[in-house]
Amino acid sequence: MLIADDLDKLLEILPDFVRFPLEQDKDRKSLIEIVMDLGRRPEARFPSGPKYLSTKPISWQDLDFCIRKIGNFSSDNRSGIERTLHRISSLRNRKGIIIGLTCRVGRAIFGTINIIRDLLERRDSLLLLGRPGVGKTTAIREIARILADEMERRVVIIDTSNEIAGDGDIPHPAIGRARRMQVLRPELQHQVMIEAVENHMPEVIIIDEIGTELEALAARTIAERGVQLVGTAHGNYLESLIKNPILADLVGGIQHVTLGDDEAKRRGSQKSILERKAAPAFKVAIEIHERSKWIVHENVDEAVDQLLQGSCILTQQRLTNKKGQIFINCEPFLTQNATFSKVLRKNIRPTPLRFQQSYISMVKTSLLNKNIEISVDKISNCLKEKKNNSALASCKLSQSIYLYPYFVSMQQVKVVIDTLGLPILITQDVMNADVILALRSSVKKNNRLRQIAKSKRITVYTIYSSTIPHITRALRKVLNLNLLFSSQTLDLYDSKSKYIIDILEEAREAIEKIVLGQQQMVELSSCVASVRKLQHHLVKLYNVRARSFGEEPHRRLRIFP
Repeated sequence: MLIADDLDKLLEILPDFVRFPLEQDKDRKSLIEIVMDLGRRPEARFPSGPKYLSTKPISWQDLDFCIRKIGNFSSDNRSGIERTLHRISSLRNRKGIIIGLTCRVGRAIFGTINIIRDLLERRDSLLLLGRPGVGKTTAIREIARILADEMERRVVIIDTSNEIAGDGDIPHPAIGRARRMQVLRPELQHQVMIEAVENHMPEVIIIDEIGTELEALAARTIAERGVQLVGTAHGNYLESLIKNPILADLVGGIQHVTLGDDEAKRRGSQKSILERKAAPAFKVAIEIHERSKWIVHENVDEAVDQLLQGSCILTQQRLTNKKGQIFINCEPFLTQNATFSKVLRKNIRPTPLRFQQSYISMVKTSLLNKNIEISVDKISNCLKEKKNNSALASCKLSQSIYLYPYFVSMQQVKVVIDTLGLPILITQDVMNADVILALRSSVKKNNRLRQIAKSKRITVYTIYSSTIPHITRALRKVLNLNLLFSSQTLDLYDSKSKYIIDILEEAREAIEKIVLGQQQMVELSSCVASVRKLQHHLVKLYNVRARSFGEEPHRRLRIFP
């Protein structure tokens, strides 16, 4: 990994009592930024923590010395050093006078995006998420160079604050052959984005820090014109982006939908739900938690749908070690809506039904010659069992979940548990419960119950009314049945397990590839009534409709979108 930082040019603009300690510091290669505030000691910030550079406080003369060497500040209070990637930001008082400077070190790090090189080759739009300072700008700078030089694409960078390609009229060599369009004022960034598409025929447009509703709308417009987008936005997780009303359009936006009584009953949900409004502007979302740890969502539309449903989603975690080796781990991620009890957190390891072995083959093929080791320990058992015609093998609960019903019909709870065959036991002692199922209007008035739940860390699920649909939906949330298939049902048919698994595998593939994939009706092969019952159970997990047709012994299932 090659690093170019031009640190000497940044040190030249600093006063002597600030520059000398940095020149002698052995950790200066990892310097993040230098902070100089009027009347305070100068401070250098490193990944390991801050460090004072001198006992002498910063004076007006010291600030003026720096400002004269930097030049003018733009309307966003930023400036730079020509032909470098450094960024200098200013703090002003109420009179508009500069009273503080933040000198951010800009580095061109070559080789940082090998971790997602296979995604660039697919030519999908990429959205990078992460907190400030985690390395988003450094990553898209290297992406611009790879796309322009190695993949020979027509790349245009929308450089609002000259942070990607450096200050001055001549772009920094770190962006390669990519072209750079500067923005006069930050509030005009969305206009320059549209101008780039209309005037310069780009194949790829790179945008840093999408932060306004107009910029999100411009990004959607560009995506609809068939231009690949690479952008960054502030937000640690994809879920936080969905909750941001300004940037939610980047991933399709959300809207409230009111369902009819029959549809709400079929889904086992409330009548008012959240759904994705449109297709996302970005196909792939990448969460940068650390410089060596990236979380990849390869299908943003599916990930957003699962997050809105409160389901457990499969995330792809990519790690880089000091030797440059890349490891890929696939792990389940629980949203805030999909809250598990303490028993489930300990014992459940969900196996996704829709995971295909071709996915692993694709990743291996793309990264085979780049010294990358692939580890998919979370799903290896699923793939091994699928090879042995056991694709629907799932994770067993080592013990049952104890549920305490509060102002909820116990008889109806028992009916739901018995009908679905759930591993849930009802307890009359709240101190022994793992989960509390309560009527919403009643639990609000019971402070004692809330205190017990908080002290014992018991998850409380509330429902509007004590009816079968509401109870069913709550219990499915408890077990997260959207992604888990009960292996206990298969145990009842152990002597015929191979036959049953083959029939259920046929139903699963038909639902995923034809009903959900092509939105078409499909008719399954005829089977005995006991197996058809399992097929109906599988259909419910996918939230589609099915009916049985024909006479025994040729009665079969038809599944509708």
